[in-house]
Amino acid sequence: MKITWLGHSSFILEDSNKTKVLTDPFDDTTGYKIFEGTVDILTISHHHFDHDYTEKVNCSNIIDKPGDFNFKNIKITGIPSYHDKVKGAKRGKNIIFILEIDGYRVCHLGDLGYVLSEDEIKKIGKIDILFIPVGGNFTIDGKEAAKISKCINPHMIIPMHYQTENLSFHLDGLDMFLKYMKNGERVYKNNITFNDKLNTSNKVEILNYK
Repeated sequence: MKITWLGHSSFILEDSNKTKVLTDPFDDTTGYKIFEGTVDILTISHHHFDHDYTEKVNCSNIIDKPGDFNFKNIKITGIPSYHDKVKGAKRGKNIIFILEIDGYRVCHLGDLGYVLSEDEIKKIGKIDILFIPVGGNFTIDGKEAAKISKCINPHMIIPMHYQTENLSFHLDGLDMFLKYMKNGERVYKNNITFNDKLNTSNKVEILNYK
């Protein structure tokens, strides 16, 4: 499986059969270059401008609601959650997506806005790779993200939704998250490929969006 970070909360996940999943595409007001192209599956965690821009995306399988979905060899589960600490009253609902690809369980937390309960952590289950927002302001912050990461205890963590030189609005950077995680390795490219079983615990990999 190959993971490519496009910036913000948007990734392309490509399995060994070249099936492509795109997560949370953003519009050009974010400051990042928008995605233009064809994918097999598109997941949208919530309908805000920086997570649901589909105008330039060619895809016939768009998933923007909770439930269980299957496409070819990819299984996707959408779990309902919230974009804030008041059960959606401020910013609405959010969907956590679990994707089973090439034998890996990948979790994309979307714009999660609160610390998950023990029951919600159990529902997510065992995770190999976790995409987690860390930038605060509109989502959980770095300290909260570290707490959730340690509770989920994935093999690998890829932070997302934080301040970069391109982002046009303000979020926190990575510093607080890395302070509480006490580890972080820069990949120095925008993609990473997985071929073998992962045996690390809470290892933070920092991708380059360029």
